Order: sequence, then C-alpha cells, then structure tokens
Amino acid sequence: MFKLLLDTADVKKIAEINEYLPVAGVTTNPSIMAGSGKGVNYVLPGIVEVLGDDTLLFVQALSTTVDGIVEEAKQLAAMPYKNLTVKIPTTPVGLAAMKKLRPTNIRTLATAIYTVQQGFLAALNGADYMSPYVNRIDTLNNDGVGVCAEIQHLLNAHELSTILTPASFKSTQQVLDCLATGCGAITLPVD
Repeated sequence: MFKLLLDTADVKKIAEINEYLPVAGVTTNPSIMAGSGKGVNYVLPGIVEVLGDDTLLFVQALSTTVDGIVEEAKQLAAMPYKNLTVKIPTTPVGLAAMKKLRPTNIRTLATAIYTVQQGFLAALNGADYMSPYVNRIDTLNNDGVGVCAEIQHLLNAHELSTILTPASFKSTQQVLDCLATGCGAITLPVD
C-alpha cells in the first residue's frame, strides 16, 4: 500500500497536515533536525504522539565510516519505536554499511540517490527504502522523474522489495510524475 511521508521535524505542521491527509510517517535529515533546534530524543516522541505508535520514522546516520554507520544504526534501532528506519547516504561507505546491516532486522533507507546505478546497488545491498532526490537531479541537468521511473522498472524487473520513496520536490508536477512511476511511498516537504 502507498505511503505518504512528510519531510520535516516540525511536530505542529505534522499535526496540522495529519488532520486532512493520511500521513504514514516522517523523514528527517541532519539539516531538518538542526533547523528544528531540537534533537532526535525530543522530536521523535512528539511525532509519535501525533501520528501514533505505528508511524514510520526515518532518521539519518551521521557517521562517515562503515563501522560508525553500523554502530549508529544499532543505537537508533534500539530506540523504543517499532517502525524506525535508518537513513544512510548512498556512497561506497554507505553501501558497505547497508550490506553489513542486511542480515540484521535494522531497516534502512538509501538516501541521496542521484543515479539509477546508485538506486539499483542500494536495492541489491538490501535497502528497505530508497530516496532519489528528484529536484536536485533536475538541477544537475538530468531527469529526476526519469531516474525514478528507471529505478522502479529495475525493482519490478528483478523482483527487488526495496520501496522507491522519491524526495526533494519543487513542484506539484514533479510529485505527480513520480506517483505515476508506481513508487511505493513519497516524502513531501511541508512548505
């Protein structure tokens, strides 16, 4: 079933939007957390209070080494939230961390995807979700929606269970075009 996610740590905005949309969860990143002025230990309980215990929570690992990401993922997964997923940048280090985490029950989202190759490798390494940055890809003179469509095609063709979760939008048309690719989730900014 399709999942609508919000890309924010603003609990008031989440509550407001949840009044009229079926919000399944929230994605965050270091910039969003810094902008909130509050840490994960403050923000996550507020989100769960608004959206409920079953809400999907996505929190990014900050470490820059394979072992550091794996250790941080274990610490995040030990938090008292049943649907917490660790976001990991899709770099060689991040891919290695995803591969190490694959045999565990720790869910991962491959983030900062700019190419079809990155997306496919993340899926092969066991990412549960992946987020191509649609508008950022467009800004680099590529086709963000096209990248999403190709990734979704590969996921289907190779029967990979990774859920395509496009992010980084600047227009409603980008969102609608990504939805047409058959992605399983989408994360939207609240502004």
